[in-house]
Amino acid sequence: MRMSTSTSTSTSTSWTLTPATSLDAHAARWRQLHAASATSALLELDFVLPLLAEFGDGSELLACCEYDGALVAMAILARGPRATWQTFQPAQAPIGIWLQQPGFELATLLAELRRSLPGAALVLGLTQCDPCMAPRPADAAALRTIDYIDTARITVTGSFDAYWNGRGKNLRSNLKKQRAKLLRDGVATRLQVSRDARDMAGAVADYGRLESAGWKAEGGTAIEPGNSQGRYYRAMLEAFCRRDAGCVYRYWFGEQLVAMDFCIEGAGCIVVLKTTYDETVPNSLSPALLMREEACRQLFDEGRFERIEFFGKVMAWHLRWTDEVRTLYHVNSYRWPALLRLHSLAARGAAWRHRHHGHDHVINHVAE
Repeated sequence: MRMSTSTSTSTSTSWTLTPATSLDAHAARWRQLHAASATSALLELDFVLPLLAEFGDGSELLACCEYDGALVAMAILARGPRATWQTFQPAQAPIGIWLQQPGFELATLLAELRRSLPGAALVLGLTQCDPCMAPRPADAAALRTIDYIDTARITVTGSFDAYWNGRGKNLRSNLKKQRAKLLRDGVATRLQVSRDARDMAGAVADYGRLESAGWKAEGGTAIEPGNSQGRYYRAMLEAFCRRDAGCVYRYWFGEQLVAMDFCIEGAGCIVVLKTTYDETVPNSLSPALLMREEACRQLFDEGRFERIEFFGKVMAWHLRWTDEVRTLYHVNSYRWPALLRLHSLAARGAAWRHRHHGHDHVINHVAE
């Protein structure tokens, strides 16, 4: 049932809001818009539906925008504190859940959506945007963008040997020495790739066992088959694998499983969602990096993808594998320009306290 519809503007644009629990009923429209817009695997229904099932609380809204009767944007929204809203952003989603036809001004779409939200929304935040999918808009009187994180990718072009020879000498030498040591010790390495949906339950269980043996178990953030993370990754990977668009990498030292990747595929790209390794392996060995080298060689040789995406915050090891780094960003649309100025002052104050008193928290998007 329709909850709210914005008043049509002179551009004949209107937003309709319905409970996000109805997303299944809008599946055909979502797929149509996804195909016509930024076709990231991270915005496929197979990725979004399990997110809502496991991490939504039922209050989220599905927002649909039409322009002269044609669907031009869709988003999943969650209510924040103090009359704010933002795109639904569980930790498992690397980018905000927002689809948009190219050629429409993001600032205008956000302003019209904010005015359509219930409760006289003061701020609407679009979180974790990728500039490769949506150009970063310019700041304006009632619109501000904020850096989120730097993230890395590898462009898959040419031969693996040419790519590998372009990496730093230390990385190449270190992994070569590790392989020589494993060979001397009689330890055979093996890269296993699983693409069958029926194997995903076991893959999630294996991943959970590796994580549970490490530091994540102490913080209670490890994947387990029975927790929400485990259920999410199993359902999501099964959905992608059923259409041959998902895979799990396992890396073995002999009969010992030492590293794993969860990956999904789409639009000429493979996304590495999650990586873990056996922390009991001696520090002189880097199972995740050894796995990455063999996986990259395979991906270059196959030539099926144009890019390997990591999407997490750039770490030192990323920079040894690629020079391609970009900044993800947030966008905040404010009801009044004065509110933007107040928020900016609060953010600067939080940053000052962080610098001078060691606070960990800095305001960087509307949910904070």
